[in-house]
Amino acid sequence: MQYKSQAVAMPYFIAAIGLFVGQIIFGLIMGMQYVVGDFLFPEIPFNVARMVHTNLLIVWLLFGFMGAAYYMIPEESETELFSPKLALIMFWIFLVAGAATILGYLLVPYATLAEMTGNDLLATMGREFLEQPLPTKVGIVIVALAFLFNITMTSLKGRKTAISMVLLLGLWGLAIFFLFSFYNPVNLVRDKFYWWWVVHLWVEGVWELILGALLAFVLIKVTGVDREVIEKWLYVIITLALVTGIIGTGHHYYWIGAPEYWQWWGSIFSALEPLPFFAMTVFAFNMVNRRRREHPNKAAVLWALGTGVMAFLGAGVWGFLHTLAPVNYYTHGSQITAAHGHMAFYGAYVMVVLTIISYAMPILRGRAANSNKAQVLEMWSFWLMTIAMVFITLFLTAAGILQVWLQRVSDAPMSFMATQDQISLFFWMREWAGVMFFIGLLVYLVSFFVKGETQPTKA
Repeated sequence: MQYKSQAVAMPYFIAAIGLFVGQIIFGLIMGMQYVVGDFLFPEIPFNVARMVHTNLLIVWLLFGFMGAAYYMIPEESETELFSPKLALIMFWIFLVAGAATILGYLLVPYATLAEMTGNDLLATMGREFLEQPLPTKVGIVIVALAFLFNITMTSLKGRKTAISMVLLLGLWGLAIFFLFSFYNPVNLVRDKFYWWWVVHLWVEGVWELILGALLAFVLIKVTGVDREVIEKWLYVIITLALVTGIIGTGHHYYWIGAPEYWQWWGSIFSALEPLPFFAMTVFAFNMVNRRRREHPNKAAVLWALGTGVMAFLGAGVWGFLHTLAPVNYYTHGSQITAAHGHMAFYGAYVMVVLTIISYAMPILRGRAANSNKAQVLEMWSFWLMTIAMVFITLFLTAAGILQVWLQRVSDAPMSFMATQDQISLFFWMREWAGVMFFIGLLVYLVSFFVKGETQPTKA
């Protein structure tokens, strides 16, 4: 059954995809600046391009999570959304605030932006991924609280399911841990210690709950497997994710001045972090193999299966490659970290948001699935983006291994910049893979506008 208020998810999904396009454009700009140092300088310096690239990633994924919640919670709760009007008001506030922040990064020198936005009152700026000015951070908190109020009230007045409770737990955790972005102690060790409480406990903690809930919801819809079976899998996955992810925060504490015991705690629990992603992969394939019906939306099934595989490879395997303290001693902060980050974010979070959009958007437009032509295009986009991301990861991994050897291990270590010259071939290859990824994203966009025979929503 479809609920009228689910329609508020559509603008969130559209904004997410639009911001995704912006993120990739700035990624390509940065990729060029790695090999052509003065590309677009001084109009877009590297540090600004990097801020925009990473901030757009976070913002568009948040739009995707919010849209997914607004679509899922009414269906899981079997009741209309508490306040569709509040959801739309918060959408415009978040979009305008996000756009104004990005324009601020691009048009105003960062130090000037800090002065203009009250950073002297409460210093929160200047930290990686948390560069947002104070008014933007406050705005994010207000939008998050209004959003959480809306979906929590919807859940309270309707049916309670394991999937909606896991989703709510993940979203509340997301909001609570973001509050640590306001805490910026003068001591650099303490600053980094708590900085990871936002960055790590988001992406390797509460976001994994959101990922599990979204994947479980889509798999119930496209496979027809009993809810009880899928919910049991979900419990196992989130337990593994929370136990390994929370204590696994220690793998960021190895070399920042934290106590030595974190090298053991971080190594042991980080080594276990691939387990929930492996379980997620087995879960997705198991559910699709046991499906009781052939859902017309083949593209959504492909995205769901791809999420499990790529999340396991990016977050699990590539995370494990450099997570043990004796290995991390040589690799931390190298291009190996960048390789892991790219595939992990794509596999775990980009793909699950595209999964829910792929499933929900046709229904929001009045059909069970897109036309066959549109789905063929969408599946082409899946393979183009996924293969491109594999190449990006492999090229960055090769660059990282060579970087570690030349800069940190060899008998005559080279300087950072001299090393960058030696590995520039891999950066060129990464840039071409990035162009391939962008083409895949454009194909994905085009697939929304391809017409053909469609099936009614009841199919």
